Amino acid sequence: MTGTFNIQIDKIKKSRVSEYDINNVPFGKCFSDHMFVAEYADGKWQKAYIKPYGDEPLSYAMSALHYGQAIFEGMKAYKNEQGEVSLFRPLENFKRMNKSAIRMAMPEVPEEIFMGGLMELMKLDAAWVPTSDTGSLYIRPFLISTDEAIGVKISDSYKFIIICCPAGKYYGEPIKVLVETNYFRAVHGGVGFVKAAGNYGRSLYPTKLAQQKGYQQVIWTDSETHQYFEESGTMNVMFVIGDTLLTPALSDTILDGVTRKSVLELARSWNMKVEERKVSIKEVFEAIENNTLKEIFGCGTAATIAHIVGIGHNGKDYALTPVEQRAFSPKVDETLRQIRKGKLKDSFGWMMKVA
Repeated sequence: MTGTFNIQIDKIKKSRVSEYDINNVPFGKCFSDHMFVAEYADGKWQKAYIKPYGDEPLSYAMSALHYGQAIFEGMKAYKNEQGEVSLFRPLENFKRMNKSAIRMAMPEVPEEIFMGGLMELMKLDAAWVPTSDTGSLYIRPFLISTDEAIGVKISDSYKFIIICCPAGKYYGEPIKVLVETNYFRAVHGGVGFVKAAGNYGRSLYPTKLAQQKGYQQVIWTDSETHQYFEESGTMNVMFVIGDTLLTPALSDTILDGVTRKSVLELARSWNMKVEERKVSIKEVFEAIENNTLKEIFGCGTAATIAHIVGIGHNGKDYALTPVEQRAFSPKVDETLRQIRKGKLKDSFGWMMKVA
């Protein structure tokens, strides 16, 4: 029993984990043995179960496919040298998922379903958590509307599902980005602050255009003026100018990233100056010109820290400080890794052990 929900478990007869080198698999393409599913209908959560990972029945009329009621989270589990599995700040993901659900007119997922299903799934699939220094088990909880009907309305039925995949580094090398001043990621009053599937779909075409020019990602700017930085690709973005860490302040166009929150907490614990505010293109490029810009990096669950070593704007490319000469972001990356792997004391209380 988990809260008031009895999670039915159909355990796989033979694990597939031995078929893979889980410390060396492509990101997001190899999935663990089991999946968690909870179903919502008639105004309430009806049942919850764990079953072998595989295809779910899907109607081509399912409302999520046509009207976009689909949200998700990204989180990770880690294994220490003693073989113990822990989750990194899972309650932050739980709270953010329900923030997304409210904005997308979807039912909130009760904690006993989200956390209960997650914990049971981790116990069953603990063998899938990589042991390498940079390895983790990427966890994808998502909620989709499932009404089999064509017609724009709030769905009456939903499925909440959790799937997992072993993962290594998301970016193998530092990246080069293009400042995007034509297309935009989010607008005020929209859904930029939630993890709605459509946010990512709309980003693909501008990113494709940037990649055709030799960049790996874009840095999004505000939709009204295109004068202020917002996010980098699918990550929050941060700048070190002089002795100060700068990042765009949270708003309804910027995702409240769990990694973002963790980086800021680390910086403040190290007595570094931190400013959460509007960060203008003009300010950053002036800092590049006068050599006060020390670092630009993205931060998110998949990549943790993505070092940005080149930035393009108005037809001109700027080379940034090499990673080996940076002081802050490599220290953050290593500190987070050490905490997650149990090699450094978790003084923030971020890790939740899987019982």
